[in-house]
Amino acid sequence: MDTLIIAVRHGQTDWNAEGRVQGHLNSSLTASGRAQAVAVARRLADTHDITAIYSSDLGRALETARPTAEALALPVTPEERLRERRLGVFEGLTFVDARARFPDYFTRYRARDPELDLETGESLVTFRARVADAVSDIGSRHRAETVLLVTHGGVLDLLYRIATDMPLEQERNFEVENASLNLLRWDGHRLHLESWGDVSHHASSQGAEEF
Repeated sequence: MDTLIIAVRHGQTDWNAEGRVQGHLNSSLTASGRAQAVAVARRLADTHDITAIYSSDLGRALETARPTAEALALPVTPEERLRERRLGVFEGLTFVDARARFPDYFTRYRARDPELDLETGESLVTFRARVADAVSDIGSRHRAETVLLVTHGGVLDLLYRIATDMPLEQERNFEVENASLNLLRWDGHRLHLESWGDVSHHASSQGAEEF
């Protein structure tokens, strides 16, 4: 009765390429990002019996989900809880500008301060609770099925931590690639990690860190 969850980060965006903080703001996929989305669709059409597709309601995730939805003839269900972390005063800035304008916040952010909310954003504690709630709901709704989640780098970071009991404060020691396939299993009570970071479906991956 376990639910297999395929979690995919969206394809590369203009702001990823520029090193600009996205959060709940949005930018379009680059040409590489659109190619990555098509590659994901081809891979999933051949290898997984997916019964439902959920996507963050932000444009870059929906744009990535579209080719797979078309290939599988499935609707995409927008899910606000799969959005990227809201990053408050950092959103829209380049990382260089964020460091210059908010040095104290930037230091705490890089140190993964769990309580830092960047004034109008979300703390890691709040963000984790939102993501955990979404996965529990979706996993329980689709017992013994395979579902696709199209989401963001920050959400994938939390899914890995939830599945492995990795603390929020611990430095990331795993990759979160654009358009990567990450397999997890929901057993009705908790999340388990099956495999991580598969980008074999496209020749190269744009791994720019997303915020």
